[in-house]
Amino acid sequence: MTDRAQFSEALDYHERGRPGKIETRPTKPTATQADLSLAYTPGVAEPCRVIAKDPSAVFRYTNKGNLVAVVSNGTAVLGLGNIGPMGSKPVMEGKGVLFKRFADIDVFDLEVGSEDPEDIIKFCELLEPTVGGINLEDIRAPDCFHIEETLRSRLDIPVFHDDQHGTAIIGGAAFLNALELAEKRIEDVRVVFSGAGAAGIATARFFQSLGVRAENVLMLDSKGVIHSGRDDVTGFKLEFVRETEARTLEDALVGADAFVGVSVGGTVTKEMVRSMADTPIVFALANPDAEIDYDDAKEARPDAIVATGRSDTPNQVNNVLGFPFIFRGALDVRARGVSEGMKVAATKALAELAREPVPESVLKAYDVDRLSFGPEYLIPKPFDPRVLWTVAPAVALAACEEGLAREPLTDVDEYRQSLRARFQSSYGLISLVTRRAKSRPKTVVYPHGDDLRILRAARRVSDEGIGSPVLLGDTGVIRELAVELGIELDGMRIVDPVTEPELRKAYAARLVELRSRKGMSAAHAERQVFDPNVFAALMVEQGDADALLGGLTTFYPETIRPALQIIQLEEGRSIASSVYVVIAKGKPYFFTDCAVNIEPTAEQLAEIADAAVVVAQQQFDREPRVAFLSYSDFGSAVGDEPARIRRAVELFRERCPDVKADGEMQADTAVKTDLLRARRPHGQLDHAANILVFPSLTAGNAAYKLLNQLADAEVIGPILTGLAKSVHVLQRDAEVGDVVNLTAIAVADAQHKAARDGS
Repeated sequence: MTDRAQFSEALDYHERGRPGKIETRPTKPTATQADLSLAYTPGVAEPCRVIAKDPSAVFRYTNKGNLVAVVSNGTAVLGLGNIGPMGSKPVMEGKGVLFKRFADIDVFDLEVGSEDPEDIIKFCELLEPTVGGINLEDIRAPDCFHIEETLRSRLDIPVFHDDQHGTAIIGGAAFLNALELAEKRIEDVRVVFSGAGAAGIATARFFQSLGVRAENVLMLDSKGVIHSGRDDVTGFKLEFVRETEARTLEDALVGADAFVGVSVGGTVTKEMVRSMADTPIVFALANPDAEIDYDDAKEARPDAIVATGRSDTPNQVNNVLGFPFIFRGALDVRARGVSEGMKVAATKALAELAREPVPESVLKAYDVDRLSFGPEYLIPKPFDPRVLWTVAPAVALAACEEGLAREPLTDVDEYRQSLRARFQSSYGLISLVTRRAKSRPKTVVYPHGDDLRILRAARRVSDEGIGSPVLLGDTGVIRELAVELGIELDGMRIVDPVTEPELRKAYAARLVELRSRKGMSAAHAERQVFDPNVFAALMVEQGDADALLGGLTTFYPETIRPALQIIQLEEGRSIASSVYVVIAKGKPYFFTDCAVNIEPTAEQLAEIADAAVVVAQQQFDREPRVAFLSYSDFGSAVGDEPARIRRAVELFRERCPDVKADGEMQADTAVKTDLLRARRPHGQLDHAANILVFPSLTAGNAAYKLLNQLADAEVIGPILTGLAKSVHVLQRDAEVGDVVNLTAIAVADAQHKAARDGS
């Protein structure tokens, strides 16, 4: 994707709908006058009085205990420099997204219009009554050191400058594990740091907290080695002045055990790496371009243990492994600060987690057969859900042991389990499928390649390695649109049915073979293949493409009908059906059938439920719990529909005896564990269902659309099941991200079907 195209999509992403990326919303009912009288006057006076008498009660009656301020003045934004407070706001909103996404922490992003450190300090001091913690972000050095140290001494809440400590903590975990693999003692190793900014100084300090001796640390800034002969070293760099003959990075690396780069790309050569000690540790963490490429470092020294800041190489040192979980643990015990001990606890927890057996769910998320502690796996993967319930408890426990916790943990195991139950369901849902798709990309044909959303999505699909796009449509129109959008078409194939007479002829002949019993004549078939939906379905049927992603510019029946007519059903299937993944309050539910079958029979409902179980298990790694929905609760009402549903449950249990399922039941019974247990105390389901089988298309279609529009539930799909080839249909209002996500699902589906067929 060209820079212009990427910029265009990024601007559109931030602008469309409600501008920006975050919003605030009430967590209590506000629908009635009674609700409002409790939320505001006169009811709000009661918690106010209690808090005035006992300030600690603010954690019981307000969101202070789950609220972090992300504070910046925009003087050192990564890759952008000093762009000012307003220029930095999208970054700070993004930080808020990460806090919420990974640790369910609410954020106020607060951009301060001053470059005076004292103003930042005063601003944060005045914030203390409002927030439970402060994350300082993108503030230039050396101001950031003074600001953080002052605030930590004055405030009674956690203050954490992620630009300093994030790299230090995550890099520290990788470093401890690298030392173990290299069989080197931390007190003996000589470490060279390139980059004397916030991250470099903080990382060097932190490595000393882990056990590196100060005399074994050599640091370089933009002028070279910080040595005793220089008269231009001031401020925080003074602690790194060393008596040494080394003057350049090349000098410093001779015989060094480890290199940590937080500077600029391309500063380390292969020759420099070759000059290092046995089993050198090379952490080239500059972004987006490392000081030396991973492959170059390994080529220079095959025995090297290498990490970078990039996601496309092993051992990515990614700050998202740290700050959300450090704040989660600190907030949950109401810590008065973030101590060195808490940071060390986070580092050691990450290091220890990397040495544990990797569960099947994480292997599937990254679509690898094996992942174990070693030179290419020093730290956990960013989307490993175990990081939350490993790091947060370690941080919380350290705060308790150091006397910093206002609410000490009473049961660490119980706390760990509460985190697992609270967050696991929402972790990496689509990322799991995307990583699986990237492992074996497939060819995906888009029938309407002249839609700008398809073009943008196809570019991302190609760039991210999800698949190889084939765009159907007028070649001239597609190329003209691509130029207008600044999208390069390399890596994509454009097929114009109008200009492909031989292909049309072959496809028409195949269409006659498939549909002759339905009255399809040769002349009719020759006309039909001009229809992009028909042409695309034939491409997939003939093996010229692996998956089809249609819809977007046509109604659902127009896309699915040709596919159903041309592509055979899977063995054992009598119908096709659909599944929507509906993510509500962070939990995924699988709705079926909401798009294909109008009023399925009992036999068809059992088959539809079976297909949804396969999607939940194979695509999304979820343990299925199936509820067959009706207006009746376990015989509470009579009618043809409840009887049909009860029969469907019986048939499903025969098909899938190992899957927990029950019905007929009302929708609220299905999704509320307490209601389910009360209304069906001895049923198969002891927890709320995550697969909901609707009795009719009307009910299912209405349910997912109402949740999407009224409750802001995220909807992925529809995922079409039952066909022998991978065919999926986009909704007409789908956005670029939706197209990319469903493409990943289509590719993963094609992989599964190919494996099943042995192809």
